[in-house]
Amino acid sequence: MGNRLSKIYTRTGDDGSTGLGDGSRVPKDSLRVAAYGTVDELNSTIGMVLACDGLPDEVRETLTQVQHELFDLGGELCIPGMAMIEESDIARLEQVLDRFNDPLPPLKDFILPGGGMAAASCHLARTVCRRAEREVVALGREEKVRPQAPRYLNRLSDLLFVLCRVLARASGHGEVLWQHERRRKPAPAAD
Repeated sequence: MGNRLSKIYTRTGDDGSTGLGDGSRVPKDSLRVAAYGTVDELNSTIGMVLACDGLPDEVRETLTQVQHELFDLGGELCIPGMAMIEESDIARLEQVLDRFNDPLPPLKDFILPGGGMAAASCHLARTVCRRAEREVVALGREEKVRPQAPRYLNRLSDLLFVLCRVLARASGHGEVLWQHERRRKPAPAAD
């Protein structure tokens, strides 16, 4: 078990630095801190999805498992050299994604964020997941990052997109389709 905090504030970060899990100190705006901070933000947005009423049990179980794995991923990113996310985690995401996606009708249009509170919250989680993936890729250009980390986030963003579709349908709101051929009103003529 890790360290227990008896005091929440330490004042050690007042100089703009923070401690990594291996005891080293880095600037709070370093690529590594940005990457694991965004993974933490992603975990919080998934918590917002889980706080929505009426989630199907299988979605709730899936997202709860994802939250644990994201905590593991944050630990891996916070402790250079740590390995927490495995190929089996990525394979499981792919299996779950296929299971949720198979009964859905094929996509013919782009989907806009919406479709009820749970689906809209899941869209937010999806976009934060994409940002976390970009930040992990950026970190990987500067420091060693295991390939499982960005691959996990890539599969997770795909899963979250499919779950957006599932949740929009489960809520009765349906998916919000982008109306690419809508007509726009002409701008008024200038005098």
